[in-house]
Amino acid sequence: MNRGKADPQAILFTAAIDLEQRIRPDHPLRAIKRMADEDLRKMSWQFDAAYADEGRPSVPPERLIKALLLQSIYSIRSEAQLVERIDHDLLFRWFLDLRIDEAVFDATVFSHNRKRLGEHGLIGAFFDGTVRRAMAAGLVSADHFSVDGSLIEAYASIKSFVPKDRKEDDERDHHNGFKSRNSEVDFHGQRRSNDTHESTTDPDAKLVRKGDGQPALLSHALHAVIENRHGLVLAVEVNSPLNNSEPTTALSLIDGIKKRFRLKPKTVGADKGYDQGPLLRGLERRKIRPHVAVKEGKIGGDTARYRRKNKANIAARERMRRRGKSVSYKISQRCRKKIEEWIGWAKSIAGLYRTRLIGHAKTGQQAHIAAAAFNLIRMRNLSSA
Repeated sequence: MNRGKADPQAILFTAAIDLEQRIRPDHPLRAIKRMADEDLRKMSWQFDAAYADEGRPSVPPERLIKALLLQSIYSIRSEAQLVERIDHDLLFRWFLDLRIDEAVFDATVFSHNRKRLGEHGLIGAFFDGTVRRAMAAGLVSADHFSVDGSLIEAYASIKSFVPKDRKEDDERDHHNGFKSRNSEVDFHGQRRSNDTHESTTDPDAKLVRKGDGQPALLSHALHAVIENRHGLVLAVEVNSPLNNSEPTTALSLIDGIKKRFRLKPKTVGADKGYDQGPLLRGLERRKIRPHVAVKEGKIGGDTARYRRKNKANIAARERMRRRGKSVSYKISQRCRKKIEEWIGWAKSIAGLYRTRLIGHAKTGQQAHIAAAAFNLIRMRNLSSA
């Protein structure tokens, strides 16, 4: 047998290549593509309402949403790298229904369409479609939920966190000319807070720390609700991490689930960060049993005035402590850890450890895409188990 040699001569014509035959029959993306295509077809009327009847044709919004799914599933860091991957990867072209000879859209298409997708709620509607699909397949528990939250590091440098009265001057200086390097900034001895300072890069980001001994970072707050049977994500929201956002957002997410999906939970599990009287009382008013971990030690302050003023909240926490001895509470706390699995996946795989977008709205779109991708992967795995 002689040595084979590569032929560098380009050919003028080639036989048609069927991408469908190039993807193995048991590839995990096949089931995800089928489910995503079916859900996107149901949204056709929403896409029609979001785009004009005349003018220059845009990149199909279905293709953009599916491309963002690939970005979350394959941990692609930026839209530019995503477009490059689509251009040379036959698997990605097949998933997006792109012919092998078809030109790939530019990465700026995502920036141009992100506002339209947000104003018409198209990404949120796609995520809701994954939830309804799971409900129709009998994979969603209608009785037992869990809530949790985390921090998403903002796409902003700590140097951009400047006094609010200096913000306009800094922006004017920034556009005054080219700067070859970052400016020297000395924070030693300065007291910085969200009341007096603001990021010039991302005003929605707030300076917070996860806990004692942790560095303070510009961050957004990520909140989610899952069902306890299979850990599927039912609701996601990104907002400010200030003003005790976790308990307040938990109640609004629960109300949104009941309204959109007509689910009436019986229990809601949470960690010690949700051990607050207003949240417990809010769940009880909604006829939901809280399964919230209670902090150790005495409940409430020592002064008579404090205990008199917060009597209802202290009573709610005491009821929760008694409820914590039940078997159902212990089961709920074990199932609650499924939401931490999704948050870990969203941060390590889907790119939510540090967002690449600016503001709550755009970061919220990224979170909804990550939740939709997680649900589709989970449903695919459950169907093949």
